[in-house]
Amino acid sequence: MDTEQKGQSTAFTTIDLDGPGKQTGFVMIPHSPDDDAWGVTRIPIGVIANGDGPTVILEGGNHGDEYEGPIVIGELMRDLDPGRIQGRLILMPANNVHAVVAGRRTSPVDGLNFNRAFPGDPGGTITQQITAFMTREIFPRGDAFLDLHSGGSSLDLTTSAVIEPAADPALHRRNVAAVRAFGAPMAVVISNLGEPRTATASACRAGLTTVGTEMGGGGTVSPEVVTICRRGVHNVLAHLGVLPGETPPTGDTPLFELPGSAAFVYASMDGVFEPFHEHGREVHAGEAAGRIHCTWNPMQEPETVHYHADGILYGRRQPGRVKPGNCCLVVASPYKGALS
Repeated sequence: MDTEQKGQSTAFTTIDLDGPGKQTGFVMIPHSPDDDAWGVTRIPIGVIANGDGPTVILEGGNHGDEYEGPIVIGELMRDLDPGRIQGRLILMPANNVHAVVAGRRTSPVDGLNFNRAFPGDPGGTITQQITAFMTREIFPRGDAFLDLHSGGSSLDLTTSAVIEPAADPALHRRNVAAVRAFGAPMAVVISNLGEPRTATASACRAGLTTVGTEMGGGGTVSPEVVTICRRGVHNVLAHLGVLPGETPPTGDTPLFELPGSAAFVYASMDGVFEPFHEHGREVHAGEAAGRIHCTWNPMQEPETVHYHADGILYGRRQPGRVKPGNCCLVVASPYKGALS
């Protein structure tokens, strides 16, 4: 039996997800760790509903070390007047809440990566219970989904909006149009090597128009990138008809893709990684990409790693210290697929 059909969830909410106006509260999941017999994990949630229109779900804090999305969604929860919208927003700024509080990519409670835990399990660990709630209760209410990521603490990525590939051509067209409406400096098709357990892959399976982002990274907050994220969210909501205003023309947005496993340059040894190039630089398969130094053994020759694809340098590892298998560099290539 599919895991999303197993078990009855014990999660409950402090607000009416289908009620009008503005509400803020929590998804409450009973949680009984060593120091709390009858406690709960509280996942913040807001609903802003007015008039007729689509339901748009906005997620931040999928990874706890990615900050721009939670900042922008929190602003909407506090500041947006319900009278300005037509439709409904479901606002979830800190879904991987234990990781958000800890500033970590994965949950310190169960060690799981929220973005590799869909469709979830209502009888599983806390992370699996939260993703099961998203799968069962949130996605069925939605028409569109914005999943706001950055590179987090380990990667510094070129600021971009992300297209999740969809098998349905009509959904693929909607995804492309919504991503271009976001108005990021570039748009990138990212399949995560076909990974089905991500939030965006799950949203596409549910038929939702889906937009992802990679808002910089490096474990910091950039004022310029927050501005791009804030403006991009408004643009998509206008594109979907939830907020007033017109989406600016985006026909010239450069469109790239990650070309499968060849997109990634991985560390081949334990050491310190020295990249050779800056973001946006044109690179070629076979070209030297950087080298790894064993700084505690200076007589050992550095090991050079190479690119495996033609394109531009899209992302670089943030910490210099690496071990075998760490992702050091990411290459994006011009998109060759169909747009319709």
